[in-house]
Amino acid sequence: MAWPRLLRGILDERVQDAVESTTRKAAAKVASIFSSTSLHPDIMPSTLPSLRSVAKVVFGSAQLALFPAYQAAEAGSPASCPNPQLSCHNTTAANTCCLNAPGGQLLQTQFWDTNPVTGPNDSWTIHGLWPDHCDGTYDSYCDTTREYTNITAILQSYGQQSLLDYMDTYWKDQGGDDETFWEHEWGKHATCISTLDPDCYTDYTPQEEVPDFFNKVVSLFKGLDTYQTLAAAGILPSTTQTYTSAQIQAAIYAVRGHDVTLGCSSGALDEVWYHYNVQGSVQTGTFIAADPDGTKSTCPDTGVMYLPKGSSSSPAPTSTSGTTSAPAPTSTGAVFSGKGYLDVTTGGSSAGCIISVGTWFMTGTCATFIAAASADGFTLTSSKGNCGIVGGTLVCGSSVSIPTVFSANGSNLSVGGNTDFYSDSVPAGTKQGNVYTASHATTLQIEWQGL
Repeated sequence: MAWPRLLRGILDERVQDAVESTTRKAAAKVASIFSSTSLHPDIMPSTLPSLRSVAKVVFGSAQLALFPAYQAAEAGSPASCPNPQLSCHNTTAANTCCLNAPGGQLLQTQFWDTNPVTGPNDSWTIHGLWPDHCDGTYDSYCDTTREYTNITAILQSYGQQSLLDYMDTYWKDQGGDDETFWEHEWGKHATCISTLDPDCYTDYTPQEEVPDFFNKVVSLFKGLDTYQTLAAAGILPSTTQTYTSAQIQAAIYAVRGHDVTLGCSSGALDEVWYHYNVQGSVQTGTFIAADPDGTKSTCPDTGVMYLPKGSSSSPAPTSTSGTTSAPAPTSTGAVFSGKGYLDVTTGGSSAGCIISVGTWFMTGTCATFIAAASADGFTLTSSKGNCGIVGGTLVCGSSVSIPTVFSANGSNLSVGGNTDFYSDSVPAGTKQGNVYTASHATTLQIEWQGL
């Protein structure tokens, strides 16, 4: 294993020669020089020093990313747990490298930020992964020597650019400082996850627990699509509609089989916490859905608002129901010009957008359209080609040789003076819905969001 240049510059020549060799004999020379013999007896049976041991001698508790960003660091491996126990169910002392303790219940927490907006309009975003004590209490900031202030650099050093790219979209700070937000979540919560302790790794390399943590959080988040779960139950963001906490819980329970913690600010839903017990370590164990470890929800029983992203934080709700009613889309006053998104509303609630082929989609990234003035209206094009009404269906692509000239009513797309479009149903999951100009089961409006 190649050692960082930073160490090479300060170790004497004998140690440098040993480090540059990847053989066990060379590592033993390093061990003899630094007299490092106190290693974890259960997890690291070898008496050879780890890179962490050398780094501690040289740097003390300094928080440095020892690998250059352009070179993927080599990592060791987390503890092997042949007979893993389930957290929050063990009452006797256990190997805390294979059972997270005392923070045995792990909470994957999510945000719905509406003003200012973070993340895509049809997705919640990541808050973090928190270890609770199985009774609702928790520790924080458990290891000041590992409160790293260079999360991005550490992840890059381990070749985790794709992970960072995902975090840049779905793990957002409302104030715009994502790096500081990630550092906060790591320092406050991750340092209290016992299985991420450096002593739980064989051949530990500095900060390798960091990509393990962030990869795990992202992996859990990808399997918890809160927006789609609620949408499938008819619970959609709206400036007028309200819901009950029981309706929201029931929608999530139908998919998950357990309740969650709901968080509200001024009566508006803005957080969901998913609770897990873990069989084994956080790195390699099995996350098992669990009920909340205490009463924590802060939402009212009724009148819960679920606001569209970008809306005012003080709407005037009109009704409480499990389904939406009363169309009345909110106009932004935008004009169809330049680049923008085609957002969809149905029943007065935001419901996905039009994607590049002209179909209605509830998940994923909205397509960018270009509106260009033409005659008494404008034309639309996407990355697929011209957009037009073909046989009563909205289509975008190379097959549309002559684009339709659309008009606008405020910020709503209009064809023949009509702002109502139709589909067979609200699309779910990866399903796409065709958009028609003639009447079908579901009525929708298409609204311009300029970029």
